[in-house]
Amino acid sequence: MGEFTLNKEKVLKALSTVQEPDLKKDLVTLGMIQDIEIGVGQLSFTVVLTTPACPLKELIRRSCEEAIHTLISPEVEVKVNLTANVTSIRQGASLIPGVKNVIAISSGKGGVGKSTVTANLAMALHRSGASVGIIDADISGPSMPVMFGAENMQPTITVRDGKNFINPIRQYGIKMISIGFLTPPDSAVVWRGPMASQALRQFFGDTDWGELDYLLIDLPPGTSDIHLTLVQTVPVTGAVIVTTPQKVALADAQKGLAMFRQPQINVPVLGVVENMAYFTPAELPDHKYFIFGQGGGQYLADRYEVPMLGQIPLVQGIREAGDEGRPAVMNQDPLVTQAFQSVAQALAQQVAIRNASADKTKVVELRV
Repeated sequence: MGEFTLNKEKVLKALSTVQEPDLKKDLVTLGMIQDIEIGVGQLSFTVVLTTPACPLKELIRRSCEEAIHTLISPEVEVKVNLTANVTSIRQGASLIPGVKNVIAISSGKGGVGKSTVTANLAMALHRSGASVGIIDADISGPSMPVMFGAENMQPTITVRDGKNFINPIRQYGIKMISIGFLTPPDSAVVWRGPMASQALRQFFGDTDWGELDYLLIDLPPGTSDIHLTLVQTVPVTGAVIVTTPQKVALADAQKGLAMFRQPQINVPVLGVVENMAYFTPAELPDHKYFIFGQGGGQYLADRYEVPMLGQIPLVQGIREAGDEGRPAVMNQDPLVTQAFQSVAQALAQQVAIRNASADKTKVVELRV
């Protein structure tokens, strides 16, 4: 057995050669190495990832082991523990101090499955180990109560320091609040813009969200008062654009993307999700039929130089699961689960990159 000495300095020097693949800096500089413990010929330490949904966790683990074996000794027994602390640029924003990232989920037009994508992204992030909430701000069709089997639930109120706080509904590990909880499902309620905007402000300021890694906002289609209220009420980490491959959907999605890019709004676009990208029948799982066209989401991402977060197939089970009140990620269809897990990982990756490199998003102040 070769002679080698182990000490903390040597370990940190070796690990300082390992880059975080997304953030392009080494793990030591980024402060991601903790709890180094040294024994005789053995070593353990913890790598604090930027999200539990990190798609590169095994690559990082292997790179750490290789650095120790190459730069200290191949005979060191290395144990790498992985944990995560989701990053944030929000630094305890006053309205929702415990929420690390607010992510707007937007679409140019209705019918592209934005709410389905929101519900399943939330479940995929939750299953990775993150704490997740949803605000259903889609006044034209609040879907979350149905998709989470919570139509008959009513939020309760807690009084704290003389103020009433709404307790979000908890279902399948997700905290949620919806305009649909405020109105009977069988009655038509006409929401004027100011009413809806006031409801959204309450969903932020008067709701007891506690600690959350990601709060997803399911926005109405298009561009409306609600979108402006969102960016004027809280600092938004970034926006996700959901589209289908069709030309007509892409044309509308471009308008939504451009809205977030306006200089006075300036919310980073984290990426594009192409929903109903192809049809795969259950009996032919290896076949892809491009019913609505092909490559539309990629075209949009390329044109605006934003990431393509992934494609979601058109699968009957996704629609059925939503109607039955259980997001499809909870079912055991590997095609569906892998698609949403992949998009959730890509989204978490982009949030971490954005938080490490971009300026902080401020609350928008529009002067009309």
